[in-house]
Amino acid sequence: MDRSRQTGGGAAVIAGTGAYAPERVLTNHELARLVDTSDEWIRSRTGIRERRIAGPEESTAHMGAQAARRALAAAGVAPAAVDLILVATITPDMLFPASACLVQAELGAVHAACLDLEAACSGFVYGVEVGAQFIRGGACRHVLVVGAEKLSAIIDWTDRNTCVLFGDGAGAALLAVADSPRRRGVIASTLGADGRLAHILHQPGGGARCPASEESVRQRLHFLRMAGKEVYRQAVTAMQRAAEQVLERAGLTARDLKLVIPHQANLRIIDALGERLRLRPDQLFINLERYGNTSAASVILALDEAVRAGQLRRGDLFMLVAFGAGLTWGASIIEY
Repeated sequence: MDRSRQTGGGAAVIAGTGAYAPERVLTNHELARLVDTSDEWIRSRTGIRERRIAGPEESTAHMGAQAARRALAAAGVAPAAVDLILVATITPDMLFPASACLVQAELGAVHAACLDLEAACSGFVYGVEVGAQFIRGGACRHVLVVGAEKLSAIIDWTDRNTCVLFGDGAGAALLAVADSPRRRGVIASTLGADGRLAHILHQPGGGARCPASEESVRQRLHFLRMAGKEVYRQAVTAMQRAAEQVLERAGLTARDLKLVIPHQANLRIIDALGERLRLRPDQLFINLERYGNTSAASVILALDEAVRAGQLRRGDLFMLVAFGAGLTWGASIIEY
C-alpha cells in the first residue's frame, strides 16, 4: 500500500460489483446418483435445486480474480488504482501465500497490499467492514473485497448431509471513497464470534494441529464436518441478533430497507429470519436454489445479481447479514 496515496478519509461506498460462477452445474438429480438422496429430499429441506462446481483449473484465486475484474470494470477503475485486496475464503489455493496475492498477480494490481481474511460464511461481511475502516481512516482510496470459495475441494461426496449443500463461486466489490458528502456508503456494521462452538462446523485436518498424514486421510479429517441441527439453531438466532443490532446502530427499522441479502445457506434459515424481522417477501433477495451455500462468496454473489437485475439503485438502503463457522456472524447496512 503506497502511503503517498493516502487521502483524508470519507465514507466507503460500493463503486462496483462482480461475480463469477463455474460453468458446470450439479443438479439434485445428479447427486441422487452419488448418494442416498433425491431432488425432493434436498429441495424440501434446503431449497437448493443445483450448485456450481469448479473445474481443476478454476482455483479459488482464479475465480476471485475473475469476479474482481468484473467489479473493477463496473466501477471504471484500473487494477493499478487498487490500494488493498482482501480475500475472504476458507478454501485458499494453499496455506500460504495468501490467495489475495495470487489475485493481485492475475489482475496486475501492482500497488495493492494483500491479505486473506478467514471468517467462513461471514467472511465477506467482515471484509466489507475492514475495507471500510481503511477508507474512513484515509489509508486507502480503493479496496477490493473478494469472497471466493472452492468448497467442492473439501466436501465428502459420500456424506449426503453436507454434499448436497455446498457449491463453488466468487464475488467481489470495490469499495471507494464517496464522490459526494451526501453519499453514506457503509453506514453501520456489527461483527461477532463465539469460538466455544467451533466444533459444530469445522474441517479437522490440514492445519498445524492435525497436519496431513496417512492416518488423517484414512479418517477423512480433511473434509468439512457439520452438526446440522445445531448450526441451524445458532444461525437463525445469531443472524436475527446481528440484524437487529445493526438496525439500531444505524437508527433505522427493517421497513427502511429496500433489500436484505442474507447468507444463502438454507431456505428454512432465510424464511425464519424474514419472519423474525417481519420482512416483506420482496425485501428478501434469494438465489440459493441455483448456487447452494458458497460460504464467503454467498452474499456478494447475491448482491451482484441484485445490482445487475436493477433491484438496487443509487440511494437504496440494504443489509448484508451472514453466519458461519467459528462461530462468526455479522451484518452491514449500506446505502447503494
